[in-house]
Amino acid sequence: MRKNSKNKRFIYLISPNKIKNEKFYTTLRQVLSSKKVSFFQLRLKKESFKNKIYIGKKIKKICKKYQVKLLINDDPVIAKKINADGCHLGQKDMKIYNARKLLKNKIIGVTCHNSLKLAKRAVKEGANYLAFGAFYSTKTKRTKYKASLKILGLAKKLTNIPFVAIGGIKDTNYKKLLLNKANFLAISGYIWNNKKLNPKEAINKLI
Repeated sequence: MRKNSKNKRFIYLISPNKIKNEKFYTTLRQVLSSKKVSFFQLRLKKESFKNKIYIGKKIKKICKKYQVKLLINDDPVIAKKINADGCHLGQKDMKIYNARKLLKNKIIGVTCHNSLKLAKRAVKEGANYLAFGAFYSTKTKRTKYKASLKILGLAKKLTNIPFVAIGGIKDTNYKKLLLNKANFLAISGYIWNNKKLNPKEAINKLI
């Protein structure tokens, strides 16, 4: 997982919680055509295993066309099944060691909340990136943990692997995170649930 030194593709896009119809795939193509997205995380908590496979395969083709890495949230088994580029693990998901046995040299990212202790452990266990947050309030998911910009600076002293910042990121606050050493910004609600802008307009405001 390369760091994005020029920040041209600094967005780590997370899917909406539900993918309801075929229109989504057209919208996704429009968003990825912005050439600002490095990673797309498929995060469907309430879908069946079968539907996740079906949706994942369709999205994989789109991601490949736009040179975007596809990561599967929570489930290394699905990541392996559809030959995704990797997976993202929460603290209650499969351990990195077991995920690595399944996925070999694929990308494995780990949620570290606001904890240097969790970050140290993830680095030691071979994570490819660390995710910190939530930095701002978000309606996308319930968050127990609040992260400050300080955690990014402290974590940079631990490791040189990339950091993903998450939580309530939008056009009015994203630059501050990039200036404070976040390599990628995980964004979802601002793109998919924006009441003022459609997804393509929303992503084009992030420059």
